[in-house]
Amino acid sequence: MTHSSSGNLCHSGQKRCAGMPTHYKELKMERRQFIKLSAALGAYSLLPLWSQRVYAAGLPPLPIPELLEPDASSTIKLRIRQGKTRMAGHNATTWGYNGNLLGPALKLKRGKPVTIAINNGLAVPTTVHWHGLEVPGEVDGGPHGIIPPGGDRQVSFTPEQPAATCWFHPHLHGQTGHQVAQGLAGLVLIDDTPALQLMLPKQWGVDDIPLIIQDKRFDNQGNIDYQLDVMSAAVGWFGDTLLCNGVAYPEHATPKGWLRLRILNGCNARSLNLAASDGRPLYVTGSDGGLLGEPVQLSELAMMPGERFEVLVDTSNGKPFDIVTLPVSQMGMSIAPFDQPRPVVRIQPLRIPASGLLPDTLIPQERLPSTDGLEVRTLQLGMDPRLDMQGMQALMERYGAQAMGGMHHGMGNMHQGMGGMHQGMGEHGAHGGGSLDLMHANTINGKPFDMNQPGFAVPLGKYQRWIISGEGDMMLHPFHIHGTRFRILSENGQPVAAHRQGWKDMVRVEGKRSEVLVKFDYVARAEHAYMAHCHLLEHEDTGMMVGFTVG
Repeated sequence: MTHSSSGNLCHSGQKRCAGMPTHYKELKMERRQFIKLSAALGAYSLLPLWSQRVYAAGLPPLPIPELLEPDASSTIKLRIRQGKTRMAGHNATTWGYNGNLLGPALKLKRGKPVTIAINNGLAVPTTVHWHGLEVPGEVDGGPHGIIPPGGDRQVSFTPEQPAATCWFHPHLHGQTGHQVAQGLAGLVLIDDTPALQLMLPKQWGVDDIPLIIQDKRFDNQGNIDYQLDVMSAAVGWFGDTLLCNGVAYPEHATPKGWLRLRILNGCNARSLNLAASDGRPLYVTGSDGGLLGEPVQLSELAMMPGERFEVLVDTSNGKPFDIVTLPVSQMGMSIAPFDQPRPVVRIQPLRIPASGLLPDTLIPQERLPSTDGLEVRTLQLGMDPRLDMQGMQALMERYGAQAMGGMHHGMGNMHQGMGGMHQGMGEHGAHGGGSLDLMHANTINGKPFDMNQPGFAVPLGKYQRWIISGEGDMMLHPFHIHGTRFRILSENGQPVAAHRQGWKDMVRVEGKRSEVLVKFDYVARAEHAYMAHCHLLEHEDTGMMVGFTVG
């Protein structure tokens, strides 16, 4: 990047017919307009009578973010602002990019330079991090890229990575969880020629739709009730209301056939386990860093905070269904109503046929180089035992044993293990006596994040094998590395699942070790270091992050 400051199917579910063209075919303008209008609430009067009755049932339409492309001067403008948003019956104060909540989807092309001009209209500082983009450290938007209240920042880069669904969000140290909870998140869609030549669904907001899934909690005034306290620093901040693109249980009307879902788990801490309510399969076509070599069929799709997956579902039978999230075993995340399946979005097929297909093959994947002789780096994730104990106590006092996510059966062993941790930590002096320092209670390699001191240096352009260890800690750690896409070699002590073998920037660490093959192709100096951190945002904000340089 250059810069300045499972079946070859048609919509009927049958094999592609002989003579079917190999390139995407545009629909006639009248048909395209009809589909777009049919998918919008504003075109209610144009919908068929049967689909009008669906909207009359009371489900709100799924909001579709504006698709924002660079202007004639290759510039995209973003303004961060505060507003009011009606969500789940509350009139909440929210933050957004170019609006009151969330943000547009930025459409970038591989090899095309872009300048993004950012204005911070908030009363507090923020940053904008390009999560999943391979960009130099000086434009990455980590905790050093601060934009003061009323201030401006301009970043220029040229995306040189393959087509992918990425995203952008704040990364202000100590405040990332709060600012994301307030509503700051948007998508980045990178396109390239190989991806465009595939016959995947491509009509934005029609058969190619984003699902930004988040949970929120509201106070008595109807505002987002964010708190960074001992409980959330231990298990993460979580809500009791599930939102999709900012709306509780919306509906999307789509042409009958293949529907493409670009899914972001935008929660601060909650992991998801997605499925179709009627059991129809999910075909995973892409992960964090781009399209897979071929579709992978799943019945359930687990997603950690910060992860993205592209999924195709077949709606050709014309029957409506929900995308739901199933209960998970993560601490704090099995509390009602999440102890039962929760609907994310209703999918209502229309009568008009779709045009996209599910190819047998997608994008050829690069072969993994040999790991023999590679430099190995180990990152040990840790939590102050006092935070661990106090956080668990607060969680159970507030919500009961159910909050332990099925882990309470082993509480005796956990407490016994923590006693040993206390003793060990005392011997090393890492956590001496005195009160708990909440903002420095989570660590990597025994140290909380230091804005002024990168933890290590990485050579430019050379593969390394990184081991991220959660041994001695029962918590889920969705681990993210800036400035790169990597390949997972093993995940939490297990072989890598087929749909996770493509390019990633997130890896699961939960009590065991994960290994990734990583390489950095852009410079990151100390004043704008890259970050490696847990993407459970409250862990990140309280120290589980390390900066590093590349050169």
